[in-house]
Amino acid sequence: MSPQDERRQWLIKALLAERGERLEIPVDTQTQNQLLRALLNVRPPMPASGEFLQVQDAYLQEVICRKGITNYRELQPIQPGIYLWQGDITTLKCGAIVNAANSQMLGCFHPNHGCIDNAIHTFAGVQLRLECADIMKNQGHEEPTGGAKITDAYNLPCEYILHTVGPVVSGNVKPEDEQDLKDCYISCLEIAKENGIKSVAFCCISTGVFRFPNRLAAEIAVETVPKYKDDMEVIFNVFKDSDYKIYLEYLSGT
Repeated sequence: MSPQDERRQWLIKALLAERGERLEIPVDTQTQNQLLRALLNVRPPMPASGEFLQVQDAYLQEVICRKGITNYRELQPIQPGIYLWQGDITTLKCGAIVNAANSQMLGCFHPNHGCIDNAIHTFAGVQLRLECADIMKNQGHEEPTGGAKITDAYNLPCEYILHTVGPVVSGNVKPEDEQDLKDCYISCLEIAKENGIKSVAFCCISTGVFRFPNRLAAEIAVETVPKYKDDMEVIFNVFKDSDYKIYLEYLSGT
């Protein structure tokens, strides 16, 4: 058994014990991965032992290393100070990545959900949810749409995470929805400037389960960011081929 297999199974056993549950650990690696991610997803924000964090951090850093880390500095800008990159944002090395969060700011609790909020919290580690919970407890209320918060990135290759709450579209897009999305980009850039962050990677905010139309969202992003980024470098991160084509169209004028 490899060290990584040992870490995975140790973490599963620890998380099950924490929940007071007994379960036979699956034999195959893929099912083990799904089980571990699910257990991490549903874990409430609370401290973990030093031993747990040591094993978890070693495990997650190896997972990300195997996926392959991309340093944004190795990319070619599509415009001065603006990059377009298609890939897994949890593997991007830059100043800060942007997480499309919900108003509770605690990450996605749905086991193995495909949203970016789930992925970022999974691979950053359990420390992230605890930090978010502390921030929200001190704030005393949910994060308003268009607002943003900053946290450490823990096991991700970026330095920080900017969590922003995008608008949830119901029916047709309203003018206030467009303004809220614009505010997400402005809020993230303002926080980045306040913290001396020189590069920010934006995901496609609100275009997933929040149902903001992809083309309109991209139009707002590429119109807003250059006006507010100053000398900061910005990476527009996309995952889908369709989003890549849309951003390429807007950024290159083709």
